[in-house]
Amino acid sequence: MEESIKKVKHENGFTFITGASSGIGYAAALNLLNSGYRLILPCRNSLASKRLLQNLKNNLLKGIDISERVIAPVLDLSDLNSILKSTNRLLQSGETIDNLILNAGLQYTGSKEPRLSSQNYELTFAVNHLGHQYLVERILPLLLKSKSPRVIITASEVHNPEAPGGKFGKPACLGKLQGLEEGKAASMIDGFSKFNADKAYKDSKLCNLLFAQELYRRLESRGFHIPVIAWAPGLVIPRNSHGFFRHSRKYNEFGQRLFALIVRDVLQITETTVKAGELLKSLVTEPEYSKPGFSYFSNKVIRPGKRIFNRTEPSAEANDLQLAGLLWKKTFCLYRDYINMEN
Repeated sequence: MEESIKKVKHENGFTFITGASSGIGYAAALNLLNSGYRLILPCRNSLASKRLLQNLKNNLLKGIDISERVIAPVLDLSDLNSILKSTNRLLQSGETIDNLILNAGLQYTGSKEPRLSSQNYELTFAVNHLGHQYLVERILPLLLKSKSPRVIITASEVHNPEAPGGKFGKPACLGKLQGLEEGKAASMIDGFSKFNADKAYKDSKLCNLLFAQELYRRLESRGFHIPVIAWAPGLVIPRNSHGFFRHSRKYNEFGQRLFALIVRDVLQITETTVKAGELLKSLVTEPEYSKPGFSYFSNKVIRPGKRIFNRTEPSAEANDLQLAGLLWKKTFCLYRDYINMEN
């Protein structure tokens, strides 16, 4: 990886995107590459890395040399050891990161039993929140080298029990974060709810909003006034077998396909992967999103086939700054041993 980074050294920094091997992240990466950006696109294994690079080569505009624009290191967000090793190499390179996009997300709704990460944390929480916070803590020095850093976090309206997507099923609620106590491998963040994969996802999206709020507060207290943007892309269901719902489809393929048919083709309340990727790109490139501070934008349905993307308020729980601080501290305790190991 070090040799790759040296090969693409340039006066501008990198844009770092998690979850860029498919879906919204891939669409945004392709758009950014075609616009001249240089990218770091971590993948969970070497096979995914090679596949991503080949897909980009096949779809980029003619004349763009991917070897001068893209690094695709192995970094598995479900494994703290993998994050540690990959970020060590990145830190050694000393390269600047201009834009940090935390886009990777996992959902396996339909499963009756929790899946676990390499360190035995519930997998949705581990990938969607824990891994991202540890990643940010590791590479923040590279982001703060930038003259105009920006952080973008892909959240979801399902974090909000009052929003249409958050009303169905068990609502997001983190309680007092008892599931994150040290030495406790709880399947749910609140520590007492019976495992529910749909609620686990909603809770992880609530964590994304709280994390964004606390990240900006901590940066501001250190004198860094930068944009920290959380956004909700809307319900994105592609027509192929890839994309965000590929894990959930394993547990109830008929139900998932019927759901997709109704919301995408009958009700017309979904967003396309291409359009969502364009929105994510705009959060990186457009001056209107460069204002320092925390902000939350949502791609909301206003009528069938019509959406509006604008700034909105998160849920009441997502605005609980005391809870945001507590979540950061408890999450830090879960990966503290890996920081100590590196030191």
